Amino acid sequence: MSQAKPRILVVFGTRPEAIKMAPVIQALQARPDVCTVRTCATAQHREMLDQVLEVFQITPDIDLHLMQPGQSLSGLGARVLSAMDEVLLNEQPDWVLVQGDTTTVMMTALAAQHRQVRVGHVEAGLRTYDRRNPFPEEMNRIVTDHVSDLLFAPTATARSYLLREGFEDHRIFVTGNTVIDALLTVVGEAWTPPPESPLHSLPNDRDWILVTAHRRENFGQPLADICQALAHIGRQRGQDVHVVYPVHRNPRVWDPVHQALAHQPGITLLPPVDYRSLVYLMRRCRLILTDSGGLQEEAPSLNKPVLILRETTERPEAVAAGAARLAGTDPERIVGETYRLLDDPVAYAQMAAAVNPFGDGRAAWRITDALLSKHHPAPSDQF
Repeated sequence: MSQAKPRILVVFGTRPEAIKMAPVIQALQARPDVCTVRTCATAQHREMLDQVLEVFQITPDIDLHLMQPGQSLSGLGARVLSAMDEVLLNEQPDWVLVQGDTTTVMMTALAAQHRQVRVGHVEAGLRTYDRRNPFPEEMNRIVTDHVSDLLFAPTATARSYLLREGFEDHRIFVTGNTVIDALLTVVGEAWTPPPESPLHSLPNDRDWILVTAHRRENFGQPLADICQALAHIGRQRGQDVHVVYPVHRNPRVWDPVHQALAHQPGITLLPPVDYRSLVYLMRRCRLILTDSGGLQEEAPSLNKPVLILRETTERPEAVAAGAARLAGTDPERIVGETYRLLDDPVAYAQMAAAVNPFGDGRAAWRITDALLSKHHPAPSDQF
């Protein structure tokens, strides 16, 4: 294996990918003596991606601008595969790093495999073992794991899934989740919403319930059921709590949510917020209702209980730790679980005090060390 300084290409396309890759990029850039780092944005989600890049002061070396209005998964996938093939041909990297389970991740990993470029998968090993839930993320991450050379599992549970599926132990590194690195960086900054921020419209005389719901498997009736539950909470408990819901711009989320909730009491619908604003909302709220994977990971570090608006989760560690509960999308169940946390101080305190199982804020350094050690192996290393 070559001992030359490796060229590492870090690829991301969505806001969650950028949040979780930012600490890795910064850790790699802090080692210019031993590696060369290049970054590539597919811009699978343009506006929300740009917000994160500004927060972490990252300017992509390559920006593919692949987002199109009303894009289909297959159309986007084809564009990513074709564009990344050209990028790989021009860049000639030794490694490609991808994170998570998006279309960008899977198609970039396939393009790298076609060019025989080694792949490192950050956040490997997450599973529900239900390809329809979440869709298409479960398929994306399974394919990505199987074409990756190094698997950076965030937890011991994720590692156990990979071992069970036959992956070699020497390819797997348990690192923690880089989202905790990113969160702790932002939490450590002094920040208040600027005067023009829509956060100033929120009431300060009651607790907030932060809601995010946008996943593809919740489109249609599940999202309508979630909105029904939120409307009930707003009507019945609006004097005590206020529901705050930053709504995804996807028309299949934006339109039905606004139709159902725009004029309901006790609820404020916000446009998508930048990452600093989201962290502010997480810190300020009493509890979180979400179908997001990232918030399941972040909330325990802020001592915020999480109700998961899905029937299953690829992050069972949060449930096992007592920091999160599966609430599904049934309105009665969502309302019941929410009221339990609002009205039972013991139940609330138990969830709020749970230890975050997703890491200590050092995941990016572990990934960097593992990657560089595998590129420059010791004589006994059989990689």
